[in-house]
Amino acid sequence: MAVDRKRAVVEAATKSFASFGYKATTMDQVAKLANVGKGTIYTFFKNKEELFGEIISHLIMEMKLVADKAIDPDAPFFENVHRAIYSILEFRKDHQLTIKLIQEERQIGTPEVQEVMQKLDTAILSYIRTQLEKAIEKGEIRECDPEITAFIMVRLYIALIFDWEKNHKPLEKKHIAELFELYLLKGLSK
Repeated sequence: MAVDRKRAVVEAATKSFASFGYKATTMDQVAKLANVGKGTIYTFFKNKEELFGEIISHLIMEMKLVADKAIDPDAPFFENVHRAIYSILEFRKDHQLTIKLIQEERQIGTPEVQEVMQKLDTAILSYIRTQLEKAIEKGEIRECDPEITAFIMVRLYIALIFDWEKNHKPLEKKHIAELFELYLLKGLSK
């Protein structure tokens, strides 16, 4: 039954962080939502930071699963990397916890949240870098610095999905894929 109580604590904390943010979530709230005594939480986690870390680790695993599901082993590399990045960013944009964390990072700048958002970005870049390394190894793309290329790819997507929408009509997924291919695969030279 300890596993069930731990799961209840993690689920309650996830709801609380998603609703109130990191800074405003208290262990008392989590205990109340989980329907356990506050001491029960401390049998599993030494503090709020450790509990938050557990939730973020699950979130990162979930993001990777979403990206893995988007990949088609028979599709070309650029199509797959487009699908993976797009699905990760859509997941991040639609997931209640990441929405709240992005808001808190912008509005309050809570150091723990900034650290977690950096961890999420690092996980995304690491995933794409690994895909690039596999593609280089298979000869699907030419030699490049996978770390820098992953950074450019993800930032291009963020620019096309989030930044563009601030002042323009959102781009269709297909159009984003075409732009991605144009800038990164074909290039602008005639």
